[in-house]
Amino acid sequence: MTDPTAPPTPPVPLAALLAREDLGLRQIAGPDARAAGTAVQWVHTSEMADPYPYLLGGELLLTAGVHITDPAGAGVYLDDYVARIVEAGGAALGFGVAPVHDTVPRALVEACDRHGLPLVEVPQRTTFSGVARAVWRLMAEARHAELRRVTEAQQGLATAAARPDPIPAVLRQLAARLGGIAVLYGPEGTELQAAGQAQEAAGQAQEAARDALRELTSVVRRGTPGAPASAADTAGTTHLAAYALGGGRGFALGIATDRREPGDHTIAGAAVVLLSLLTGEHQGATEAARSSALVRLLVGASPQDVGLLLGSDLWTVVHARGERTALAASALAAALGSALVDPRDDVVRLLVPADREISPTDGWTLGVSGSVPPADLAAADAEAARALRRAEATRLPLVRHHANGIAALIAPEEADAHARVLLAPLAAGEPLTLTLRTWLSLHGSWDRTATALGVHRNTVRQRIARCATLLEADLDDPDVRMELWFALNRAP
Repeated sequence: MTDPTAPPTPPVPLAALLAREDLGLRQIAGPDARAAGTAVQWVHTSEMADPYPYLLGGELLLTAGVHITDPAGAGVYLDDYVARIVEAGGAALGFGVAPVHDTVPRALVEACDRHGLPLVEVPQRTTFSGVARAVWRLMAEARHAELRRVTEAQQGLATAAARPDPIPAVLRQLAARLGGIAVLYGPEGTELQAAGQAQEAAGQAQEAARDALRELTSVVRRGTPGAPASAADTAGTTHLAAYALGGGRGFALGIATDRREPGDHTIAGAAVVLLSLLTGEHQGATEAARSSALVRLLVGASPQDVGLLLGSDLWTVVHARGERTALAASALAAALGSALVDPRDDVVRLLVPADREISPTDGWTLGVSGSVPPADLAAADAEAARALRRAEATRLPLVRHHANGIAALIAPEEADAHARVLLAPLAAGEPLTLTLRTWLSLHGSWDRTATALGVHRNTVRQRIARCATLLEADLDDPDVRMELWFALNRAP
């Protein structure tokens, strides 16, 4: 699973930064960056004596040592300083030589060696902003290369699906793109088609990997209540992945590779969609029921009347933001085990049966509603939208809506009436209501609210100040915030 705090861009190898002659960086302590495979996810500059609260993990932390007032006698202090960086998950420490210190303090070098933190000397001619710019540029190049690889793979898979022997052709293309083996399994776990081979595994090791892959696909094959749509594992040094194919007929795709690249899951998702179409029935009973439900809705039937035709009493609404292509949306739907997907320009909406497990999916940010009957899908849609905004603001791959337990103690009609009266001054300002709800959900964070809404933090401050004026309320009062949060959750 992807680290929930990781940014949506590939990390940069620290060795790649050290290789840049224009930067002149030099590693002087800690494990060798190339041998250890140290990767930088972002750059942070801080002169705090304890930067731990401000680190998310994976940073190249840059400092000029302003906080080191006595280099000769700072052994204990610098040991604690480095230990805190390591505890926070920092990837490396960059120390700028001059104007504060002429050389890197010896005690800092020893502390980094002791705690296993790579220490990089930044020469006087190199600015910290220049280091950050180099990291973002390398990230952009890596992201571009990854997107090109994924796009070419998707095109190759689509071309293979149009061949006279589409299933073997898709498996061959998938195995070649991922550098491993791709296997199609039948409902009973029988190996129906296979292509490729692991590049390094051979003999008994490869056979053991095939056995482990067959066992892993049994976890995702349809027919088992609550079975996940995908699963991953390892067998020795071989990476294994299994995907349930859509259609509910028990087919599964198994993949074994010697390495795992960031775009592999997206490429596999495209193959899952194509293989689901190739192995599925054109118009099975489930598809016919859904078509019937759609027709009845269009001619005026209520959601309650058609809910059972959809195959589930309870549903979960998912809002997802990621790659904006119909193929990627279909791959996401297959990964979540649902064919009810509505791809739009900005957000993909899905209806997922409530008994399906919804897990973080590479390349996507998900907001998940509570489980509701068909009549309450509109409310669940709003829950999923709020959950997605919170996920984006907190940089989490998945956030679920959690209902307020106290709300269950109050009659819904009374709660709704109270919410209407309390929020009446904001009735004409939808941006104000949305901003206030987002701001409260993020504990009054200006930056995270601005990120969630896609506006400048000053705009957030202006809107919140306007809300306070219209409501004649002190928004710093926790009691006021609690009452407003309750009301906003009752508002449509």
